[in-house]
Amino acid sequence: MSAVRVLVVDDQALFREALVTLLGARPEVEVVGEAGDGQQALERAAALQPDVVLMDLHMPVLDGIATTRRLRVEQPGVRVLALTTFDDDEDVFAALRAGALGYLLKDVSADRLVEAVLSAARGESVLQPSVAAKVVARFAQLDDTPRGRPQPLVVPLSDRELDVLRLLADGRSNREIATALFLAEGTVKNHVTNVLGKLGARDRTQAALRARALDLL
Repeated sequence: MSAVRVLVVDDQALFREALVTLLGARPEVEVVGEAGDGQQALERAAALQPDVVLMDLHMPVLDGIATTRRLRVEQPGVRVLALTTFDDDEDVFAALRAGALGYLLKDVSADRLVEAVLSAARGESVLQPSVAAKVVARFAQLDDTPRGRPQPLVVPLSDRELDVLRLLADGRSNREIATALFLAEGTVKNHVTNVLGKLGARDRTQAALRARALDLL
């Protein structure tokens, strides 16, 4: 499997360079370029064709939200992961509405960041736990709307995550899910983490209950 091509976008040169060094040391990732503002990001994404863009949100010239929105139109195949210092509601939901596949904070561990990049390259989204909690809170607010079909998730599950969820709800272990879906057990573990985050569930039982309430099963 070829390395995931990543473009790093952040206006803080020191952090950007550290990120490039950190990711460059991982064989699963190839950093193909960097940018210090949104306009540069659009130009370099067009020239370099990355798989994933790690996007800061607060930048000069063109901010990360506007850049993400334009990337989704101009280069729909490029996956955007928001990587920022802030997790306030306005930023979180603006980034997700703009088309970001995931939202991480800059205190994320190196391993978790690489996991998120690989997940984004597969078309799956990853939410920081504090961000997942906000998504759940927003869903709870929607619960006051007239009853009918359950409201969709703010960040939908991918087809593969739905496959994992169905087996998880059946009481299967990660090893059994891996066997059934012909996946590595570590990959299943990542899928389960993503499913719990998107559903705002503490554990597998709660995930199954919420999935049934949402008509996902």
